Amino acid sequence: MAQTRKENLIDGATGQWEIIIGLEVHAQVLSNAKLFSGASAAFGGEPNSHVSLVDAAMPGMLPVINQECVAQAIRTGLGLKAQINRHSVFDRKNYFYPDLPQGYQISQYKYPIVGEGVVIVDLKDYSFEVGIERLHLEQDAGKSLHDQDPNCSYVDLNRSGVGLMEIVSKPDIRSAEEAKAYVTKLRTIMRYLGTCDGNMEEGSLRADVNVSVRRPGEPLGTRCEIKNVNSIRFIGQAIEHEARRQIDILEEGGSIKQETRLFDAKAGTTRSMRSKEEAHDYRYFPDPDLLPLELTDAFIKELEEALPELPDEKRARFMKDYALSAYDAGVLISDRASADFFEAVAKGRDAKLAANWIMGDFFAALNKTGKDISQSPIPAAHLGELIDLISSNVISGRIAKEVFELMLQTGHAPAKIVEERGLTQVTDTGAIEKVVDEIIAANPKQVEQVQTKPKTLGWFVGQVMRATGGKANPDAVNAILRAKLEVPEEV
Repeated sequence: MAQTRKENLIDGATGQWEIIIGLEVHAQVLSNAKLFSGASAAFGGEPNSHVSLVDAAMPGMLPVINQECVAQAIRTGLGLKAQINRHSVFDRKNYFYPDLPQGYQISQYKYPIVGEGVVIVDLKDYSFEVGIERLHLEQDAGKSLHDQDPNCSYVDLNRSGVGLMEIVSKPDIRSAEEAKAYVTKLRTIMRYLGTCDGNMEEGSLRADVNVSVRRPGEPLGTRCEIKNVNSIRFIGQAIEHEARRQIDILEEGGSIKQETRLFDAKAGTTRSMRSKEEAHDYRYFPDPDLLPLELTDAFIKELEEALPELPDEKRARFMKDYALSAYDAGVLISDRASADFFEAVAKGRDAKLAANWIMGDFFAALNKTGKDISQSPIPAAHLGELIDLISSNVISGRIAKEVFELMLQTGHAPAKIVEERGLTQVTDTGAIEKVVDEIIAANPKQVEQVQTKPKTLGWFVGQVMRATGGKANPDAVNAILRAKLEVPEEV
């Protein structure tokens, strides 16, 4: 893969512009309980059914830190190759909204649990680095519901107090495609670690997107923040629209107002929400109900030693151990279940053939049926057996596709299907030669043509395969036809 970063510039009416993007990704901590209470952190449930007295901010209720949420934040920081801060502090971020019962959010400001790190992101033709500025822990707010009654708004506090990791990037991203790839990579890392499920449709991963534009080489422009974008596709659309909006304003002689905006997914546009707050607007101060977090080296080391193999390391191993291309390895490691499935299929077999089947027919079948690997009707053992049948010339590649479809329909092992349906490949050269002779005799014009246009040999191959129901060994067919028609090997 080429390592030179692509120059991502946008053409405007008066010249080219560069987009500068930074993201604040809010990832829900995978934990049974909330950050400061024992209430369930599970998604769903009847409104206000997962709420403790702490979450509802009843008088006199004190927060108690959930150690698992702390451990999950540290695991994520280690996965981001980031600095784990031995000393961190919880602060109160003050603002007023109906779904924030305390009137403040417990977050971290000056002393976050995780400091600077870096994520390497791969696109099709280049890789780039995104600096991580910080990761801090904070509690989620509740949810305001406005569409149930035109005269009322309702508040559901099930989400109130759920642990969040806010991962703040440096402004190192230069296009919508890069932003989408970065969030995808973050989600993959956290899913490998088991620290966030990444289900954006459930709100457990969402992003605030900061966008500004400038002429190449000039100082940074004024940024606008697009709040709570909840899909990777929408992140790309929001960036593209917002960048174009800002460019149009600047080219008309206007100026960009720093503000918070919302993305309208139906219209594909952003709209103003409020003026952008600064840190001092939130009046941060240390939460008097929570002591600073003091982490020991031993605690961090214990978590680090238990980390699974992460995507970048797995990708490098797949390329080394299985001789896969960077692209194939990247596709297979993009999801931990896919990587595990591939290893189960490829063990002791032709790894490239296994990769081709998984990324081709197998993934296509899952997409068509709307299933993931855990729901697949074809287990790894059966797909491995199919590859064995191909590699040992028991069936041809063409017949293998027919067998694969029958495996999907019946759930049966491929060897059983081949035996029951008589699909074993014909390798008897005598039988193949007889079919070849009949086809040559019946097609004198094509025989004359192949002498002047040797590449038309493929027509004869197709006829033989059709006559044998696809069972003839393709290598044997090619060899016999070349000998009979005197077509050299190099053609």
